Amino acid sequence: MLLLILFLIVGSMLAYISKYNLMLVSVNLGQYVFSNIPLFYVITGSVVTGLVLSYLIYFTHDISTSWILRGKKNELKKGKDEVLELTKRVHQLELENEKLKHSSRNEPEDLNAL
Repeated sequence: MLLLILFLIVGSMLAYISKYNLMLVSVNLGQYVFSNIPLFYVITGSVVTGLVLSYLIYFTHDISTSWILRGKKNELKKGKDEVLELTKRVHQLELENEKLKHSSRNEPEDLNAL
């Protein structure tokens, strides 16, 4: 519904602009010359061209941003994997430490040892 209202507003603005800009003009695009084109078409074409160019610029920026985010996500994944591996290693060392504590209690202590 909102899109329909937006189209109606834009259409009304274009109709208003076209009402007062029907003068015929010539458009030069390099070697090509287009003559007897209503000024309204030139205005509308310029606006549409600007919108398309801005969309293309936004699209390229969006793609580059997604590549940067993908790289950051990969770095985060590597960091999480490293934390997981270190946590496993700490757990193994704690188990080994507990085994060493329990095995030293069974051995007799030499009071004269250094």
